[in-house]
Amino acid sequence: MNPRVRFEDEADAEYRLAGRWYEERREHLGIEFFDAVNATVDHIVAMPRAGGSVPRVASELPIRRRAVARFPYHVIYLETATEIRILAIAHDRRKPGYWQTRLP
Repeated sequence: MNPRVRFEDEADAEYRLAGRWYEERREHLGIEFFDAVNATVDHIVAMPRAGGSVPRVASELPIRRRAVARFPYHVIYLETATEIRILAIAHDRRKPGYWQTRLP
């Protein structure tokens, strides 16, 4: 993972739990999930401002999201001057904005 990227503890837990869940459903599907999330993070690092805005988040907060290919997830992130903070690996059907308590 890129040293400029920092997963919040909760986002890291979501990432790992989802990967294990997929792996339990089908062998290697968890690895495919991890690869898809990692590819999404790589795209974010390459073009951080290309992510879409997040519904129901104040427009003055520079929080963005990018969809994970093949899986019903979005990577929710905040770009700062020194790093990209991954706030959530959010399932698309989970309560929107549940991760907002992770903001400073």
